[in-house]
Amino acid sequence: MRKKVLTAFLFLTAGAIAFAMFTDRRADLREAAAETRFPPSGEFVDVGGAKIHVTVKGTGPDLVLIHGASGNIRDMELALGDHLTDRYRVFFVDRPGHGWSDRLNASYERPFTTRAESLAEQAAALSQAVTKLGAKDPIVLGHSYGGAVAMAWGLDHPASALVIVSGVILPWPGDIDFTYRLIGSPLGGGLIAPLASAYIPDAYVARAANGAFRPQSAPPDYVTQTAVPLATRITTLRANNRMVKSLRPEIVEQSKRYDELQMPIELLHGTADKTVYLTVHAGPLSERMENAHLTPLEGIGHMPHHIVPEQISAAVDRAAKRSSELPSG
Repeated sequence: MRKKVLTAFLFLTAGAIAFAMFTDRRADLREAAAETRFPPSGEFVDVGGAKIHVTVKGTGPDLVLIHGASGNIRDMELALGDHLTDRYRVFFVDRPGHGWSDRLNASYERPFTTRAESLAEQAAALSQAVTKLGAKDPIVLGHSYGGAVAMAWGLDHPASALVIVSGVILPWPGDIDFTYRLIGSPLGGGLIAPLASAYIPDAYVARAANGAFRPQSAPPDYVTQTAVPLATRITTLRANNRMVKSLRPEIVEQSKRYDELQMPIELLHGTADKTVYLTVHAGPLSERMENAHLTPLEGIGHMPHHIVPEQISAAVDRAAKRSSELPSG
């Protein structure tokens, strides 16, 4: 009996090892295919030993665009590039661990940890990167999670104005989605992230990406045009889920400092956004801060930069105008 148990145990162990090796190999192949299909579009800037990926287009006043959770440079470029680069020098950035930007600290890449770059660390790295490329007192625009990074930027780094689109900027009631809590946990990051990277169906990825647009629809071929498969790499899954998992406590502390922000702030938020609620974030902040101007977007969901880019562009122009009218010094 003991021999049979031992034999079964050895078979199970061998099977588990073989499955783990196969999963790792499959994830590597899928990641390599995604990276070959969606190569870097910009240049790399060294920030404390980490490479930050930045694309610069256009001429005029400096403007930085920061993508949201699971995103990358291509999302912002597809949505707003043609609407802004004719009159602004636009810096499209990949947040750390997303797109082609590195993690800022090797410890954040460990499989069984919950640590990730804070909002302040991300803002500092992005600010340093664009400053090295010549940006000075830029307007900083952030979408969704990127809105929280933009607010962190405004608190600690030079910015002439902030534009927050569907931004996560105030504490919210309840908990985050179970997926973030699972993959953002030590066990989930170590075990679930590789499984998701290896086996998550392309159709599921496409549905999830397109679902962010509800009640609107995504642009044709959105998944390909914005390189969504890059978000399924193991390192990006870990970075994204850990960052979102730690977001609420960071927002609790960060929001205590918002009264320090003296620059113009333009808030744009869809009334039909069921991912980040207008009544929890942009609405209350606009009531709290005199320098925050709110534009509710009637019937629009979580991706207004794709659905009504003209309104986002107009808000950037308002922010630039308001900033130019401030007393110097």
